[in-house]
Amino acid sequence: MSHKPGTLTGHLGREPARYHGAVSTPVYRVSTFLMPDLETLEDGTAPYVYGRRGTPTSESFTTAINALEQGAATVVTPSGLAAITTAILAVCRAGDHLLVSDSAYFPTRNFCDRVLARYGVQTSYFDPCIGNGIDALFRSNTRAIFCESPGSLTFEIQDIPAIADVAHRRGASVLMDNTWATPLYFQPLAYGVDLSIQSVTKYIGGHSDLMMGYVCANPSHAERLTHTHGDLGLFASADDLFLALRGLRTLSRRLPVHEQNGLKLARWFSARPEVTRVLHPGLDSDPGHAIWKRDFKGACGLFAIELKPLSHAALAAFMDGLKLFGMGWSWGGFESLITPAHIVRTARPWPGDGTVVRVHAGLEDVDDLIDDLGQGFERMARLL
Repeated sequence: MSHKPGTLTGHLGREPARYHGAVSTPVYRVSTFLMPDLETLEDGTAPYVYGRRGTPTSESFTTAINALEQGAATVVTPSGLAAITTAILAVCRAGDHLLVSDSAYFPTRNFCDRVLARYGVQTSYFDPCIGNGIDALFRSNTRAIFCESPGSLTFEIQDIPAIADVAHRRGASVLMDNTWATPLYFQPLAYGVDLSIQSVTKYIGGHSDLMMGYVCANPSHAERLTHTHGDLGLFASADDLFLALRGLRTLSRRLPVHEQNGLKLARWFSARPEVTRVLHPGLDSDPGHAIWKRDFKGACGLFAIELKPLSHAALAAFMDGLKLFGMGWSWGGFESLITPAHIVRTARPWPGDGTVVRVHAGLEDVDDLIDDLGQGFERMARLL
């Protein structure tokens, strides 16, 4: 379809004529589908055979995602982390070597170091800004590269086309966590990624009321993804799928507000004397801005700031009194959030010496958010 995002997200996956004119695909809470005869039971030609293998509700969602991602197959999982682990397991086996961005989501690192290691998969971490220099890190058994752009907590932009070019010349697969941009602002498969990963919990859900993930594969990886997903017994509940579809319908209208609020906050932070730097690829001053502008269609509301060195009491004074920013370990919902970031690096030391704070700009009026943060800095100043 050639329509624009607002039209696509409102119409993809919908078939009202199949459901008595219902605008939204109904919730199918079902485990068992009955077959009309023995032949159909045995030949597997029925459109739905078992709840875990797909229902009209899940089909509505995966059909829409396939179209948005320009993919060949999409599978759903009960969380974003489950989507990450499913994608990795689809391409790695015992004896393989995996390259992972040093700025990846920390639970991804835990899975590699604690679970993959037990099953004979070696993991090495690379500088997220390495680009085609990643070629030097390849071993004879390197099977995949796991990317996340921008990076979790520190928001480095990776040169995905350059990395994908090296990987494919070396016979390796490319996986990418694309939760920050969503498929509206970046389409990984079009830039050489083989498996595109999304935490639906975040912007697609959009209301902080569901846990879900998906992986979308290009044609060369569709079969291995669907087999791995089925063999692991993964799925998402009908109610979460319904909520994900609901969120998808308004994604193209919510995301620009998050982007605008995030950029305005980032520019405001840039002018604050308490802030050493702002980590947001949408800013002209950001080291990854040129690649972001080349490849991405927009930004979301998530970024970080580095504060000048300060005491824990001063940080608490800043954060504890905020009225509009909640403190919680997620993002992508309608609400604004703020949390300190605990950065782990092994490929290259993190260069900052101040406290990094992650900020999610919600859908509130941005001037109210700025006023709330300004009062926080006033409280902080009393303890500096």
